[in-house]
Amino acid sequence: MSTDRFQAHDYYQMDEFLTDEQKMIRSAARDWLKQDVSPIIEEYYEKGEFPKQIVPGLGAIGAFGPYIPEQYGGAGLDQISYGLLMQELERVDSGVRSTASVQSSLVMYPIWKYGTEEQRQKFLPKLASGEWLGCFGLTEPDYGSNPSGMISNFTDEGDHYLLNGAKMWISNAPYAEVAVVWAKDESGRIHGLLVEKGMEGFTAPEMHGKHSLRASCTGELIFDNVKVPKENLLPGKSGLGAPLSCLDSARYGIAWGAIGAAMDCYDSALRYSKERIQFDKPIGGFQLTQKKLAEMITEITKAQLLTHRLGILRNEGRATTAQISMAKRNNVDMAIKIAREARQIHGAMGITSEYSCMRHMANLESVITYEGTHDIHLLITGADVTGIPAFK
Repeated sequence: MSTDRFQAHDYYQMDEFLTDEQKMIRSAARDWLKQDVSPIIEEYYEKGEFPKQIVPGLGAIGAFGPYIPEQYGGAGLDQISYGLLMQELERVDSGVRSTASVQSSLVMYPIWKYGTEEQRQKFLPKLASGEWLGCFGLTEPDYGSNPSGMISNFTDEGDHYLLNGAKMWISNAPYAEVAVVWAKDESGRIHGLLVEKGMEGFTAPEMHGKHSLRASCTGELIFDNVKVPKENLLPGKSGLGAPLSCLDSARYGIAWGAIGAAMDCYDSALRYSKERIQFDKPIGGFQLTQKKLAEMITEITKAQLLTHRLGILRNEGRATTAQISMAKRNNVDMAIKIAREARQIHGAMGITSEYSCMRHMANLESVITYEGTHDIHLLITGADVTGIPAFK
């Protein structure tokens, strides 16, 4: 078991922008993570196993659907509080943050926004507490960046829908009690269906062999003539815009989370640079090391400013998809570069499980790809500034 020595670095006094409640929420999450998750995360990462015993704790700190109204079991928090929670989780491990952001933004969000009152009452309290995990089925074996090409489909059989198809790279899938599945109806229109564990023909095998997000649970969703009750259709919104709006919320959480991973790498590298003696002085006294550290804290600070402003826009309902894409792309790119530089400052020790930077670096290779690849987010920004989509 490792000791969590993390100390936060706030170069531009960003905490002055936070309310007492927001700081309290962050502090509670940090204390729980240091006690219950940090000491075991390297062990579970090395085993390639999801530490499912942490799920109730994630619910207790409000990490599941923090912005969902209290009447449905959520904490009713603002978007900056949500971001701070995701930052703390990813500071420990991207896989832990993935578990929470999938639950919040890709499962609870569409049920809250597009579901019936009966669906909200049935699913949201159990998901908020961590009694249930959920997952989100959009990506397919042949369709990732182009979700509109999905093959999964359902037909109206009178008293139920009949669902067929498959989804791939689905976080939480093997442990999920409910899956929010996006599929086409007979006219080709995309709808969301709530597919529950135990429905005949529905399986969720776990995927193995990952070199990244090893402490996160990833699986497939397979639908072989699954009978889905008609009351399990999300009626509030259809079309590709429905799942993409969920991804906006999740990508916003990633933008905050990536800063957490970068902060952890920077903090570890700074501490190590003061402790590691070479040529009769700490390596932090050498110009090249100082250059690395100065660039790290500069990029972290820029990302903090970008994301805090985005949080204000989200609170006001004014943040655009393109603005969220910019923050996700910038912050994950920033974090993966900092993880690599931090590993170099640690030298050979940086590849060991005694330090977190190599694990963060491997995890971020997934984060830079999922929920919109680095290149796709550049094209979203490019289309926004030019008015000319480059996807086709």
